[in-house]
Amino acid sequence: MRLLLRVLVTTSILVLIVRSINAQQAWRVMANAQADLLAAALVMQFASTAISAYRWQLIMRNLQFGQSFTFYWRSYFKGMFFNQGLPTSIGGDAIRVLDVARCGFRKRDALYGVAIDRIAGLGALILLTFVAYVFDSALLPLQVYRLMLLLTVLGLSGIASLLVLNRISWLNRYSQWAFVKAISDRLDLAFANNRFMLFILSILVPIFAMLGFYATGWALGLRYDLMTYFAIVPPALILTIIPASIAGWGVREGALVGLFSLIGADETIVLMMSLLYGITLIIVSIPGLIVFLQGRQRIPTKLSDR
Repeated sequence: MRLLLRVLVTTSILVLIVRSINAQQAWRVMANAQADLLAAALVMQFASTAISAYRWQLIMRNLQFGQSFTFYWRSYFKGMFFNQGLPTSIGGDAIRVLDVARCGFRKRDALYGVAIDRIAGLGALILLTFVAYVFDSALLPLQVYRLMLLLTVLGLSGIASLLVLNRISWLNRYSQWAFVKAISDRLDLAFANNRFMLFILSILVPIFAMLGFYATGWALGLRYDLMTYFAIVPPALILTIIPASIAGWGVREGALVGLFSLIGADETIVLMMSLLYGITLIIVSIPGLIVFLQGRQRIPTKLSDR
């Protein structure tokens, strides 16, 4: 039922957006796209994903999980494929949890590790957005700017609070806070070693992703400076975390078209940029499909060996 609702939401939003643009202009935009910049965007997104996998390995190693970078690289890309390549109700995070659990660890402990990795990524994305707003306060209309700035500050404050919740003893009385407090406990451990490296990696992940957006936008003729992309794109990506559509399709397009239109951008070009970004994510996730198929082939092989 949830999958059906996501399909309906995704389809409805995309149909509404597509109907509001000029189809002929959309084809012209795509036909005139610079292939070299699109290739650069693909490389940037692949780099962002590979760095994410390395960050996850460092976090899990600090949490005493072990395993090699190859294991986490394969698992991360496989999870990304399930998030981007298939209309499935089994999320990529669940795939990562199951992969770690198959190594003999508890699923709950694996879930904490995946959640912390997500928090690190979200925190870095919000931080970069905050920096962009501080450096260019005149980019958006004043009321929108104040709202977005407030939301970024609240987001950073919420993540920062997770770092200290484990020191508040009276929270132990409330069972509903158990999961949040467990996350807080493990955050200390997750960043106990290689803290500076983890910070740099967390920042590099959204930077490379934004460079990918920047290259895609410029390939299509959306010639805004890099700081504009840092200010506008992250809020749209954060909205895709809400499980309202399939892999954020529709939600991402609607948010980007709405935000870029505030600065006078061509809605058709913005929509094409967002769609190409989604296609880029699918292409980057193809190694995950290969890993998944290899895993399926090993099962019957092992059974036949017995």
